Amino acid sequence: MQFGSDNHNHQDCCSQGHSAASTIATISAALSADPDIDSSAIEMRVLGPIVLLEGYISKITDREKAIAIAAMVVGLENVQDRMLSRLPPR
Repeated sequence: MQFGSDNHNHQDCCSQGHSAASTIATISAALSADPDIDSSAIEMRVLGPIVLLEGYISKITDREKAIAIAAMVVGLENVQDRMLSRLPPR
């Protein structure tokens, strides 16, 4: 899955009118479309070119996938992980 052009970075897109709401909507849709991730407790905020992933995950792989999906939209350098784990005790 690829979003946007490889010729532009996220900051360039934002300066051209790319809104925080559309960034969040795009990432949310991509997270919801992935059947292997529980994104129901993941929240997002956009601060300038940075997307903050917050909320809770229940599997380690959910963290990795959420970051990878957000990075496809805004670039890995523009994703900050603040998700907390709700992992079951061993």
